[in-house]
Amino acid sequence: MKSATWTLSAAAAAAVLLALVPASAQQPAPIILKLSHVVAAETPKGKGSERFKELAEKYTNGRVKVEVYPNSTLYKDKEELEALQLGAVQMLAPSNAKFGPLGIKDFEVLDLPMLIPSLAQLRKVTEGPIGIGMLNKLDSVGLIGLGYWDNGFKVMTANKPLRNVDDFKGLKMRIQPSKVLQSQFKALGSLPQTIAFGEVYQSLQTGVVDGQENTPANIYSQKMHEVQKYMTLSNHGYIGYVVVVGKPFWNGLPADIREQLTKAVNEATKYVNEISQQENDDAVAAIRKSGKTELISLTPAELESWRKAMAPVYDEMGERVGKQLIQDIQKTVAVTN
Repeated sequence: MKSATWTLSAAAAAAVLLALVPASAQQPAPIILKLSHVVAAETPKGKGSERFKELAEKYTNGRVKVEVYPNSTLYKDKEELEALQLGAVQMLAPSNAKFGPLGIKDFEVLDLPMLIPSLAQLRKVTEGPIGIGMLNKLDSVGLIGLGYWDNGFKVMTANKPLRNVDDFKGLKMRIQPSKVLQSQFKALGSLPQTIAFGEVYQSLQTGVVDGQENTPANIYSQKMHEVQKYMTLSNHGYIGYVVVVGKPFWNGLPADIREQLTKAVNEATKYVNEISQQENDDAVAAIRKSGKTELISLTPAELESWRKAMAPVYDEMGERVGKQLIQDIQKTVAVTN
């Protein structure tokens, strides 16, 4: 009887001692992974970020907690890559144009107009040796490239119809910080203006710029169509994102955590790239239904005139992004510009 009493007392004492131990000592605090982006939560990138969060926390059994900051709530366009390199944020999905200032200009090749004819042909580039080789170059600037997320093909908006090349002359057109896009609009006779994504709506509303190019999903989610009278369904170029993490953060993770996060990224990538086209189609339908913007479809002849006008961009930008890289992509997608 005394032995049983002693055993019960010892067990009770152990329970008391365990209760006195701080929770942090019983179980390690989760690893915080901040994922910042500049678009709305309902866009392909926004939805992909939330899917990654869900999968990352699930696959790591809560050992990683992902905090998603959409719509430039944490960092703006020009700030986010510097924040990543400094370790203030752990993951980003910047557009292809954003890596030029870091000295990695290869990704800007995907900004070339009329280069990628379809998402299926794009996949041959991003999932093949060309895309993998481009990701590997990020190592030199302290980043790890984990994959490519689609946004989709771009359309043009303005407060005047944009059908013919002459319609662009003298217009102030907003661009991302990309030398390729700067060259593109100069070839069309426009005045390119570099403006952060989060400031585009106000710039259009106040007349700082006359128009811009973007995917329908971005245009609709940011309400740009409410301050632009015309949208030309040109599909003249592509916007995509490169999912990156800071190299010190990634290499400092336990191997099993890296494995599970890679799995989460891969599945989120597949999800984003499956929904992007539908998201853009839905946005076009919603913009048309709003009645605030007139949609313009180009004839084959009009589109060909755009192609001819922008052809010099390839020669001008060949030295910057690499003539061989351009040729390799043209060969991969079997298109000649």
